[in-house]
Amino acid sequence: MTRPFCAVGALLLLLFGAPAYATTREYYVTAELTEWDYAPSRKDLTHEAPLPEELRDRTVWRKVRFVEYADDGFTERKRQPEWLGILGPVIRAEVGDTVVVHFYNKADQPYSMHPHGLRYSKDEEGAQYSPAGRGAHVKPGERHTYTWIADDMSGPGPRDPSSIVWWYHSHVHEPDEIQKGLLGPIVVSAKGRARPDGAPADIDREFVTAYMIFKERLKSDDGQDNLIEMDGINGLIFGNLRGLDMRNGERVRWYVLGMGDEQDLHTAHWHGKTVDAYGRHTDVIELLPASMITVTMSADNPGTWLYHCHVDEHLRSGMHTRFTIRE
Repeated sequence: MTRPFCAVGALLLLLFGAPAYATTREYYVTAELTEWDYAPSRKDLTHEAPLPEELRDRTVWRKVRFVEYADDGFTERKRQPEWLGILGPVIRAEVGDTVVVHFYNKADQPYSMHPHGLRYSKDEEGAQYSPAGRGAHVKPGERHTYTWIADDMSGPGPRDPSSIVWWYHSHVHEPDEIQKGLLGPIVVSAKGRARPDGAPADIDREFVTAYMIFKERLKSDDGQDNLIEMDGINGLIFGNLRGLDMRNGERVRWYVLGMGDEQDLHTAHWHGKTVDAYGRHTDVIELLPASMITVTMSADNPGTWLYHCHVDEHLRSGMHTRFTIRE
């Protein structure tokens, strides 16, 4: 039966367009022990050169990572883009959506998942302090289902592009867990401007890059701790972050993140292209620990270009890679 089209409905449609319907997006994520290689090629791929001598036999370390699975059986791993590196899966939402994350701690210590930007109750906060909710301290072998809301304040603001990025990470002993590798991105698209998978509809390609110095502890013969620093992007050093490839003419969204301590003051720089960043054109953006910045690039200058931190010591220590715009 066809219902009569009322004048009020017609006015709302005229003012606001077709309605965007909220959905529930489910994710199945574990924390898992792994061996992580900061430079799997054993080379400086940016310059086609050997790694610095002090790093050549010291690029593999024990880490803990967030890993995504297809369902609650936690047997079939989902493939993630090569360029995500050590980061956990991209968790997506459109404003108005509910995000449900089924978390299974398959590691050896208590961990959690704490989101930035999304709305949550105490039990879904994932942070260990007093008073703590039920999801703040998930023991090894146990599970917790987090429910987060992408409300209006989670999405792009008046000067933002059609999608923005937030962090998520473990927050039981947060500084230690960040260093272990338990961190990943959340991308929230504006209401009515997302594809069915939650990605922004006006963008052809997306990349997430996180600038951070991982600090590894190596015992010396006399029992002292020696710090070995890995200055990387997405946990990969000296050009070993691969997969930042796009086609000429594409609109590309870059989600650029910072994390770490007082050493982690970064300036991400693109060669060969500028980006749109909050009403200005630039080719360098500034990052502090826990920074979350979203920029847009018109990929219209074919070639392979350098992408790096412009802080001298970080660049010297391997915080660089390349991106390619293909014909």
